[in-house]
Amino acid sequence: MRPVHWRKTRLSEIRAMLALAAALFLSAALPAAAQEAREFQTQTGTVLVETLTRGLQYPWAVEVLPDGALIVTERPGRLRILRDGKLSPAIRGVPDVAEYGQGGLLDVALDPQFPTNRTLFLTLSARGDGGYGTVLVRAALSADERRLADVKEIFRMNRFTRAGQHFGSRIAIDSDGSLFFGIGDRGDGKRAQDPRDHAGAILHIDADGSIPASNPFHGGTEGRAEIWSKGHRNPQGIAFDPADDKLLTVEHGARGGDEVNSPQPGKNYGWPVITYGKDYSGAEIGEGTAKEGIEQPLYYWDPSIAPGAIAVYRGNMFPEWNGNLLIAALKYQLLARLERDDTGAITSEERLFDGEFGRIRDVVVAPDGALLMVTDEQDGAVLRVSKAPTQ
Repeated sequence: MRPVHWRKTRLSEIRAMLALAAALFLSAALPAAAQEAREFQTQTGTVLVETLTRGLQYPWAVEVLPDGALIVTERPGRLRILRDGKLSPAIRGVPDVAEYGQGGLLDVALDPQFPTNRTLFLTLSARGDGGYGTVLVRAALSADERRLADVKEIFRMNRFTRAGQHFGSRIAIDSDGSLFFGIGDRGDGKRAQDPRDHAGAILHIDADGSIPASNPFHGGTEGRAEIWSKGHRNPQGIAFDPADDKLLTVEHGARGGDEVNSPQPGKNYGWPVITYGKDYSGAEIGEGTAKEGIEQPLYYWDPSIAPGAIAVYRGNMFPEWNGNLLIAALKYQLLARLERDDTGAITSEERLFDGEFGRIRDVVVAPDGALLMVTDEQDGAVLRVSKAPTQ
C-alpha cells in the first residue's frame, strides 16, 4: 500500500428535487442508447461499463443536465449534448478557444439554479497579450440547446505566456454558488510560489466574478485577491464532498508526486519546494518531501498516474463505495478508487479498467449513482459505469 498522508459541492435544493427525475432518465434512456457493454470484476462486486457514444474529439468534461441528457466539452472548442444516444451539432456561441498544447475548451459546470436560469460556466485557454492563459466564462444555454447567450468572461489569469502546458482547470461550485477552480504553474514552477501570480493556484470567485470576502488575500495587499491556495503544480481535478463540504483536489506531479489535497485558505501545498516525485530527467526537485510551513498531501502516487479529475462517491448504486474518492487517470488509463476510514484518512487504493478504454479524462457521479467518464482520445467516448445485473 502506498504511503498515506491525512490531514464543498453540496447539491442545492433545486438540484435535489430534480435528481430523481434525472436518475430515472439515466437508468432507462441512456443504457438503451449504449453501443457496447462489458462486465468487470472489482473488489466489491461486478460492474457494467457501457459505451454511450463515440466520435468525440478529445472530450474533456461531462455533466448531467436536469432531464438526464449529458453536456460534453471537446478540447478543440466544441460543446455538445448527448441525448437518447445521439450527439447534437456543436452548440453555437462558445467563446474563441486557443487549442494550444494542453489547452483548449476544458471544464463545464452547471449553476445550481440552472433549471431556471440556464447558466453554465466554462474554463478554457485563450490567446492574449504575452501568449496563452486560462480564463473562465459564464453563459446561458438557450432553451433549444443550440447556442450560448449572454457570454461573459468573469476571470482571466494575470500573466499569459507561450508555454503550452498546465492550464488546469476544473470547476467546483460551493453551496453558496461561488466557484473554485485550479490553474497549473504553466510549466514554470516558481510561479506556483508567487502569491501575486494566478498560476499554480486554486482560485475562488463569486459567480459574477467578484471576490468573496472569505479569500485569504481579499484586500490584495499580500497576494492576488482571487487566490485561495498556492503551491499546486497542475490541479486538474476539484470537487466538494457533499457529506462534509470538504474541498478536494488532485494534481499532476512530474515523473511522480501526483497529489490529493484538501486546500485551505492561504496555505502552501509545496510545489516545487517539496514534492514526492522527481523530474522527468530523474533529477531531484526542490528541498525534499517536507518543510515547515508547507502542507502535506492527503495521498500521493509515485510513479505518476497522471490524474485528470476527482469525484467523491455519494450515491445509492454503490453503497459500498460511500465516501470513496474516484480519480480519473490518463497515463495508466484507469480509474483509481481510494477508500477512506471514518476519520477521512485514505487507507487503500483499487485500480479499475487499467488500459481497457484509453486515457480517462473525467469522472462524475450521476444522480442515479452510476459513474460517467470520458476518454481523452481522438475518437473519444462517453462511458457509464453501473452495477452489473444479477443472474
